[in-house]
Amino acid sequence: MQPIHIILLIVAYFSVLIFISFITGKSADNKTFFKANNSSPWYLVAFGMIGASLSGVTFISVPGWVESQSMSYMQMVLGYVVGYAVIGAVLLPLYYRLNLTSIYTYLQDRFGDYSYKTGAGFFLLSRTIGASFRLFLVANVLQLLLFDSYGVPFWVTVTITIALIWLYTFRGGMKTIVWTDTLQTLFMLIAVGVCIYTISTELEISNIFSYVADSKLSKTFFFEDVNAGNYFWKQFLAGAFVSIVMTGLDQDMMQKNLTCRNLEDAQKNMFWFTIVLVIVNFFFLALGILLTDYAQKNGIDAHKDELFPILATKGTLGIATAIFFLLGLIAAAYSSADSALTALTTSFSIDILEIDKKKSEKDQEKIRKRIHILFSFILIATILIFKYFIADASVIAKIFTFANYTYGPLLGLYAFGLFTKLKVKDKAVPFICFASPFLTYLVSFLCLHYFSFDFGFALLILNGFITFIGLSLFKIREQKS
Repeated sequence: MQPIHIILLIVAYFSVLIFISFITGKSADNKTFFKANNSSPWYLVAFGMIGASLSGVTFISVPGWVESQSMSYMQMVLGYVVGYAVIGAVLLPLYYRLNLTSIYTYLQDRFGDYSYKTGAGFFLLSRTIGASFRLFLVANVLQLLLFDSYGVPFWVTVTITIALIWLYTFRGGMKTIVWTDTLQTLFMLIAVGVCIYTISTELEISNIFSYVADSKLSKTFFFEDVNAGNYFWKQFLAGAFVSIVMTGLDQDMMQKNLTCRNLEDAQKNMFWFTIVLVIVNFFFLALGILLTDYAQKNGIDAHKDELFPILATKGTLGIATAIFFLLGLIAAAYSSADSALTALTTSFSIDILEIDKKKSEKDQEKIRKRIHILFSFILIATILIFKYFIADASVIAKIFTFANYTYGPLLGLYAFGLFTKLKVKDKAVPFICFASPFLTYLVSFLCLHYFSFDFGFALLILNGFITFIGLSLFKIREQKS
């Protein structure tokens, strides 16, 4: 695949997105940017959320996961189903009843301003790091395939990557994203289908389901070693809680749901989104098996996050596979990153600056646009930091590990708020939430060192539990009148 082909593909792709932005951004104001005027069809939101949930990380890292972890990731995916059911039955009714723009406003009503700012702060940290991880991945691939050929420095690649997102989101915000994410999800799924078909043809596979079932890498359930990180119940429960916090307690994902016309539509969205997401993740893992076998049979030295990019663009799978791989990667990465930038802008504007309370509508819009630019630069800076500090492990594992520490306090806060009627000392909440990740790390280290017990992704549950206990210790007794 020649660099000129990549340039033409990128130009054509973003021309379509900018055209959609132009159509959807007409007469857009802050209500349009934040909640799409509550006019989004639920089926578009559901389909678009597939791409936002999977992202470029899933597109590359899940297939790379299979070589060392088999199909164990499916244990987490099955846990997602439970988590999404909780979101649809518990969290969405709460958010719609309170008519929230930012979901963290709930914490202000329940506990107070310190809890509110703490919850929003943990989201801003979590989503900034998560979005940067994802964009780092796609920027690396673009650097390898295109920009190295022209001697373009990595920081320029990153700046271009973020600038393109800003260009088609700065006007319409969520209204634009609902439509662009739908298109990008479609591109991503087509790309996966083309890659599976091409490799199946190369390996002369007549029935992909039988091939996957017979593979030594198809083992999905691990009950043998309770101390292992891939033990079934650890990953299943971790999947349930990860989906609750990274979707249900995440402004980025919930902001899409809150653009639906009503609660019933939002719940339909979650139901169908769950079904499709499970199926799509299975095909990503099946693709991982095909890629691993193809690399081994052809003596190609490619592993983990390099497996899919190298085989698709440097192997013998043809120019069509390379084009669809790049199209799918860009679509997956940008469908996640564009909404992240919008959600970060929303949370900082509403939760930290509280622009909806202090300014005129005209001033609110000016501030929102400045915050949108500010977070664009923050993402650029964070990605450049990752360039020098990221290790060789799979990116998806890094994101989930980081999420265990940053989303855990949110899990504890919302669990305490929803399942107890207790009040807490509001000023103590920031200290509890910042102490919890450190205590989680300490407990995890000691358990691994002395008992060979690996919490794995279940660290999130431990973190949330420690936060919950901390809040209980600082509860306020109701005074009887």
